[in-house]
Formats: sequence, C-alpha cells, structure tokens
Amino acid sequence: MIPIDRNLLKEFALFATMSTDDLDNILSGSTSRLLGRNEVVFKQGDMAHSFYILLHGRLKVSQVTADGQQIIVRIINPGDLFGIAKALKRDSYPATAKTVSESLILCWPTNLWDQLMKEHPALSTNALQTVGARLQEAHTRIRELATENVEQRVAHTILRLVRQSGKRVEQGVNIDFPVSRKDIAEMSGTTLHTVSRILSAWESAELVQSGRKKILVRQPHRLLLLADGIIEGCA
Repeated sequence: MIPIDRNLLKEFALFATMSTDDLDNILSGSTSRLLGRNEVVFKQGDMAHSFYILLHGRLKVSQVTADGQQIIVRIINPGDLFGIAKALKRDSYPATAKTVSESLILCWPTNLWDQLMKEHPALSTNALQTVGARLQEAHTRIRELATENVEQRVAHTILRLVRQSGKRVEQGVNIDFPVSRKDIAEMSGTTLHTVSRILSAWESAELVQSGRKKILVRQPHRLLLLADGIIEGCA
C-alpha cells in the first residue's frame, strides 16, 4: 500500500472543497494500489467487493457480449469513480477494468458505500453525475451506431478521447495514453481492418498521425466537421 497525501486528493474536483477532517475520514477506510500496464482490476461477473477512484494513469472498461464479442465501453481517467456496482443496484461488476498504463487507484470495500455517501455529499453527488454521464455516453453511442456512417463514428470516438485526455502539442493534440487501432474499432463498433483503412486515409489527408498505440490529431476542427457530416470524409 502506498501512502496517499491528502493534498493529492484536493487536485481533483471531487475532493477540492472537502475539509482536512473529511479527507482524513475518507482515506482512513481506503487502501491504495499501484498497478502496472495491462493489469486487471476486476473482471466482468466478479462479485463487486470494492469501488474505486483512479488517481493516476488510465484504465479501459470492456464488456463481452452474449455472442462473444468484446467491446470497450469507456476509458477511466484520473479523478473518475469506477466499479460502482452498488450505485447500479448490482452485486457483480458488469464489465472488466484493465490498466492501459501504470495506474494508482484508491479502493474501498463496497460495504462502506452507503456510509460514505451519507457522510460526504460530494461523493454522493459525484456518483450520481458519474452514472448520468455514462448513461448519456451510452445513448450517444447508440445514436451514432444507428445514424452515422463508420467514418463519422470513428471520428467521434477519437474526438471523445481528445476531450478526455488530449494534450496539446506543437503539431496538434496528442491522445495522452496508449490506444491501439483495435481499441478504436471496439469503441466505434467496427472492424480493425476498417479503422486501419480510415486512419491511413486520414494520414494521407494530414488529419491525423498514428503509430504503434499512438494517435496525434493534427486538425481537430476539421475532424469535428467530418464527424458532424459537414464535410465529406476521406476514406
């Protein structure tokens, strides 16, 4: 277990307004874990024994469908609550959470959920916002699958990653964690072959630059116009 400085927690909006006593109370029931890349935090179907907050790194959350297809349902960013099966009235985790880079997490036993939500309204509010945001994201992705062509869906997927973890650099905006073409395919509901074809066309058009698990968006505004169907695609 790694000792966590309460000042680290105050960097996140969830804890920014909490008093020192509140932070100490929250930390007293938690344990910390430092995880390497590609480590599983929990698996789909496991009993939900804990809930978590990510302090550093990135995780991807994936589900296996009834027909055996794996899809990435979301990326967990620093400051995010995750593994909150209790808030969904579930006894088991509905998906698998796995690190994509070295990550530091805080975890609490699920049996502390009700007590912490009652004692710390900021946590309760954040949990509600988290559930609401994930529901909204799910609705958005369903709409995209139903109404957009595949190139638009891939564009929207990459733009979501830019909003969540984009880092501005001289050449454009870099997605600041390892993301593969297979990941993009799973998030946009298409195939690896199709994503590879689209990214190759975008590279020729100088929209993006991609390498091994790296994506640099060179023209974010143009990619947004493509995603919204305002300009024609390149692929």
